[in-house]
Amino acid sequence: MLNFNKSAVNTYDNTFKQRLKSWLTVMGPGLIIMLADTDAGCLITAAQSGSSFGYSMVLPQILLIPILFMVQEITVRLGIITQKGHGELIRDYFGKGWAYLSAGTLLISIMGALLTEFIGVIGVGELFGISKWFTVTITALFLIAIALTGNYRRVEKIGVTLGLFELTFIIGLFMVHPSVHEIYQGMKSMPLHNNSYVYLLAANVGAVIMPWMIFYQQSAVVDKHLKPNMIRKEQGDTLIGTFITQGIMIGFVVLFAATVFKDNTNSTEETVFNLVNSLSSYIGWDAARLILGSSLLGGALVAALVVALAGAWGITETLKWRHSLNEKLNKHNFGFYTMYILIIVVSAFTSLLGKNIVSISITVEVINALMIPIVLGFLLILEAKALPDKYRMHGIYRWVVIGLSLVVMAFGLYMVGPMIGIW
Repeated sequence: MLNFNKSAVNTYDNTFKQRLKSWLTVMGPGLIIMLADTDAGCLITAAQSGSSFGYSMVLPQILLIPILFMVQEITVRLGIITQKGHGELIRDYFGKGWAYLSAGTLLISIMGALLTEFIGVIGVGELFGISKWFTVTITALFLIAIALTGNYRRVEKIGVTLGLFELTFIIGLFMVHPSVHEIYQGMKSMPLHNNSYVYLLAANVGAVIMPWMIFYQQSAVVDKHLKPNMIRKEQGDTLIGTFITQGIMIGFVVLFAATVFKDNTNSTEETVFNLVNSLSSYIGWDAARLILGSSLLGGALVAALVVALAGAWGITETLKWRHSLNEKLNKHNFGFYTMYILIIVVSAFTSLLGKNIVSISITVEVINALMIPIVLGFLLILEAKALPDKYRMHGIYRWVVIGLSLVVMAFGLYMVGPMIGIW
């Protein structure tokens, strides 16, 4: 009897280990892309939301979880089944013209996004008295070195590790003790009559679907050699990442709602220094600097890595160049690595010329807002045309995804009017 029990326990242990190993093999693309979604600009937006409107921006962040997951899980199915990146599929199904347009707008978008990441890194460095020239140079070399390892899985592990530093803000939550009752009461209030609130809400919604997120995850599952039987596991990876990234956004809203908004200090969270300075009144300068600095730096670095790779993948896929991250630099993939390095270098240099992360972030949001209808339009059409019927959306799920996508498109377009002075 004793031997039987030992055998049963061993069998259970082996089965559990095999399942865990299988899941860990698949895990990564969904998690890293979602960690990158909470970059420096997004975290500053969340902080401003909490400072200006308290807990009333918590519920919208929760409601954004389904659409964020639904859109990204489509890229999982497209990448695994077709074994092609997003840019390559657009070229195959819509022709060179649309593919070049898509790649061009993607390039503009990722360059703008990278500017915000580098400026965020500069801001963190300045908190500790580090020259921006040193910070930017080291960051650029670090990002280039990661990609040149010639191993996607290694790049992914480094990226996820960097992104997990975003979670240090949780220490700040414990220090300020936000009231669960006040959070619940605040969630009941959504001042839609307030134009500033609606504008900020539109900005949050419009920033959920970043074009580079779609390009990155679809190429990542291809480079990771995931198979059709791994689709559900990768969807699970994406779902976990979705909850983590929205949890981070909600956490930043709560952190600043429980402090700055509660005391009605009317602080404007436009820079890294503003964030730290506002929070320092409640937890001290050193604690605020360490907690927010590491959180913002982690988000900026993982986002910079993902955005640059998304740009290099998207452009080289469109041009039909060799574009695998699983090969070290050689004459066959020279174009791919050159594109990645150029994107990093140009963005890094440009960031040294700019200071205002808010104005740059607004420009990036305008570009992303204009691209949302195009990006989601391509994604939904490709899902219907490029996949076998077995792997397509069906029934009510299909209509829910289409409906929510239309809502995001509408909010994205709404953002453009106030920014360019139409309304």
